[in-house]
Amino acid sequence: MSYNIYTFAQRSDLNDQADELIEASWSAFMLNDEVANEYYGHLYDWFPSYQFMLTDETDKVMAVGNAIPFYWDGTAEGLPKGWDDVFLQGIEDYRQEKQPNALSALSISIDPQYRGLGLSKQLVTAMKGIAKENGLVHLVAPVRPSLKHKYPLTPMDKYVQWKTTDDAPFDPWVRTHWKLGAKIMQVAPESMLIRGSLTDWEGWTGMKFPESGSYIVPDALVPVQVDVEKDEVVYIEPNIWMQHVL
Repeated sequence: MSYNIYTFAQRSDLNDQADELIEASWSAFMLNDEVANEYYGHLYDWFPSYQFMLTDETDKVMAVGNAIPFYWDGTAEGLPKGWDDVFLQGIEDYRQEKQPNALSALSISIDPQYRGLGLSKQLVTAMKGIAKENGLVHLVAPVRPSLKHKYPLTPMDKYVQWKTTDDAPFDPWVRTHWKLGAKIMQVAPESMLIRGSLTDWEGWTGMKFPESGSYIVPDALVPVQVDVEKDEVVYIEPNIWMQHVL
């Protein structure tokens, strides 16, 4: 299959297709991260050269990659807390006109009908290329393991140690990054915060939450915490920081 890769700076006419694809690629609750709700639009206004699309020969958008540049000192200790924090740092660095030296992946979204074709490798490779083209020296990613939702009660620091029989990372998405040269740096235990009312979460998940406590929600990497008296459901998602060598 032939395809093209364009940045949003090159093909802003495809933005609507890209937005529809992103919305169709994620569970409803994942589209309601508090930081993303406030700032996602700025990715296209302020960082269009770092957002990109993979299209077929008819300009149908097959996949979308989102990333944000920021300044990083190159140490594990200097990494942001996780997905939310690196997003906020990128926004703040831009506002303060601080020169970035690193790119953080935010998401790779693939149209469900094109999954299983190896596009994820092409998208990660494209993101590495975009980082280099813009003079950045680091590429990191707060990786969301693709099978972790099947093991929501397993702590992420244990899950990240699981291996296949040939000593590769157990998780397919972590393994994809690893095969492309990335190394695991550390777990980001509080990478994303998604909070909403019981009504919000019932709408997002199709579940009911009759009493306070922990609930396993489809596609969530860890249980959500429900407080009926406060009318609040909180999901704190762990991710895995990985670094690609450019």
